[in-house]
Amino acid sequence: MLRAYKYRIFPTQEQQVQLANIFGQVRFVYNLGLETKISAYASTQTNVTCFDLNNQITQLKKDLDWLDAPSQALQMSMRNLDIAYHSFFKGKGFPKFKNKHSRQSFQLPQGVRLSDDNKKVFIPKLKWVGVDLHREFSGEVKTVTISRTTTNKYFMSILVDTEQTPPSKKPIKESTAVGIDLGIKDLVITSDGEKFENKEFLKKAQRQLRVAQRSLAKKVVGSNHYIRQKLVVALLHEKIKNQRANYLHQISSHLVNKYDTICLEDLAVKNMSKRCNSRQDEQGNYVANGQSAKTGFNRAILDTGWTELVTMIKYKADWQGKNIQVIGRFDPSSKTCNCCGRINKELTLAMRTWTCSCGTRHDRDVNAAINIKNFGLRNQSSVSQREALACT
Repeated sequence: MLRAYKYRIFPTQEQQVQLANIFGQVRFVYNLGLETKISAYASTQTNVTCFDLNNQITQLKKDLDWLDAPSQALQMSMRNLDIAYHSFFKGKGFPKFKNKHSRQSFQLPQGVRLSDDNKKVFIPKLKWVGVDLHREFSGEVKTVTISRTTTNKYFMSILVDTEQTPPSKKPIKESTAVGIDLGIKDLVITSDGEKFENKEFLKKAQRQLRVAQRSLAKKVVGSNHYIRQKLVVALLHEKIKNQRANYLHQISSHLVNKYDTICLEDLAVKNMSKRCNSRQDEQGNYVANGQSAKTGFNRAILDTGWTELVTMIKYKADWQGKNIQVIGRFDPSSKTCNCCGRINKELTLAMRTWTCSCGTRHDRDVNAAINIKNFGLRNQSSVSQREALACT
């Protein structure tokens, strides 16, 4: 089983210059390889393989004296490009040319080792670099990724093969299952009635960001004042990102540790953020009105981190042998009464509570979470029956 561990490293000023050179050379080779692939496909409808690109690197190192980055880092760059290029034909986005203003990184498949006291790490070309090894890892190291963020912080990500088989899946029982509804007012609502509030980290930092970004807009691009102010803006965004990630880790760990089966919705977050118009009522709920509040609603959706939360829940569930059930995107979880099954077609986004004709009064979100649980368990039961019939 593969696990990744991320640590912060502390290169000296001289090592930072060396890292900048390696980042630039890896970026140059990647962009050259992408241009080669595009040109070959446009002219002859052929694909330049990763092997061919690596052969070009050998010739480039002979022709360009300044191309002295570790050969393995350049080869891994070509491998990543080849994977991204083939992923495009499987429905992913087309690879983009890299620039020096975004996050920088390079990979090494070997040659990296820790000191005996675990306080330094040996990186080819850089030699020994200080590292904060805040937690230990065990297993065979597959790859090491060295990266620099836009806030000029350096990290080392180690991909390790723990040589452990994934645990067997736990039995699916209604008593140990939970349905999860994702929202904006409350970030997570469970079928047991537990609610996790939406911290709205971006919204709370909006004023600081507005001031910092206005100040940045007044600076001369490329000047020292511009560079310093750009770092201020980047640090604010980094803080928001870290706050959100920490909160989502807490929620996902709590849910995976507590339940054996987690039922989720298949949400198209990208499409939702594009098409939704809304306004906020006096209670802070977002309700549709088709007017000019689209930007605020889009920002509110993207600030929740739904996709990141679902990703965390899925990989943590795999680590512990827990089950994930995903219901259909168009299943009427909010409009269906979980008691009698009647569908309330008149239910609108503004109605946070509603009463069914059977007399049951529902909290919209809790009712949706209960239905998500019921749909997920029902789907699993149908799958089990089909598998049993197939065996007979």
